[in-house]
Amino acid sequence: MAAMTNAQIAEALATMDEIMARDHQPGREDETRLERFMKHKPSTFTGGYNPKGAVNWLEEVEIIFEAMGCSEESKVTLGAYVLRE
Repeated sequence: MAAMTNAQIAEALATMDEIMARDHQPGREDETRLERFMKHKPSTFTGGYNPKGAVNWLEEVEIIFEAMGCSEESKVTLGAYVLRE
């Protein structure tokens, strides 16, 4: 493998920096997290008396939260997003 010149290394680092900056836009983390959550197609829980349905829904979204490595705060925000009534 040919050795890279300093200019090539600098160019590669600059390109990586641009990609990382584009993918990590401040203020967009919540939107990105919601997009990732919705890709898992969580079911919507509609209010009313349904203890078994509530437990099943909670177990389903907890699996998604675990896979995503969500914080407790994110769990509340994302879970509330798929609650109705």
